[in-house]
Amino acid sequence: MARAEVQLPAPPGRFAVEVVYCAKPGAVDSVPLRCEPGTTLGQAVQRSGLLQRHPELQAELRAGIWGKAQPPETALRERDRVELYRPLTVDPKEARRLRYRKQRQNPKPRPAAMQPAADLSDSPKP
Repeated sequence: MARAEVQLPAPPGRFAVEVVYCAKPGAVDSVPLRCEPGTTLGQAVQRSGLLQRHPELQAELRAGIWGKAQPPETALRERDRVELYRPLTVDPKEARRLRYRKQRQNPKPRPAAMQPAADLSDSPKP
């Protein structure tokens, strides 16, 4: 029987947020925080300790709330999810071109249901 996770209510005037960073696919570093009213996105990132654990973020920090990029002075609200974004390593358009070229060089075989029907006009008639 699975145990339900119990969340304690925040003290009056404080609220819960989560700061997350995905250093590589499948590896998520998540830090839950209790914040005072008026806490900004930048302050939450500093308090989370993620910048110290992931120094590669220092060079070009991009952050957002629930998948939308936001400036560091954005005020946070209850249950916001602050996300730290990695820099792009490949231009998305170039990556799409490379996938298309690779697919054209190595085409996948079509399933039998999608193969054209055999021409039965030349077959002997019973």
